Amino acid sequence: MRESETGRRVGAADIGAPLGERATLVQFSSAFCQPCRATRRVLAEVAGMVPGVAHVEIDAEESLALVRDLGVDRTPMVLVLDAAGREVRRAAGQPRRADVIAALGEAV
Repeated sequence: MRESETGRRVGAADIGAPLGERATLVQFSSAFCQPCRATRRVLAEVAGMVPGVAHVEIDAEESLALVRDLGVDRTPMVLVLDAAGREVRRAAGQPRRADVIAALGEAV
């Protein structure tokens, strides 16, 4: 996972769900994306292991304004937000569980 290029703050209203108390994993997916399914499983597993971490999946095709605003150019794309909604990391493609846990370490 690489550091954020946007440094922007993302709120619950932007993603349509509450932010996690400690961090939020925001996943942008599309309907026919095979790696998106595996990414969903990895992020849900990590969010279930780490207290205060939420996982929110967003359909990129249904949220084009947000996709453009955040510079999401492919799926799956995962944004790691801290408790205040600041993007601290992002990664394209299917992440490894260890990488997600390491990225969360920077957010909490």
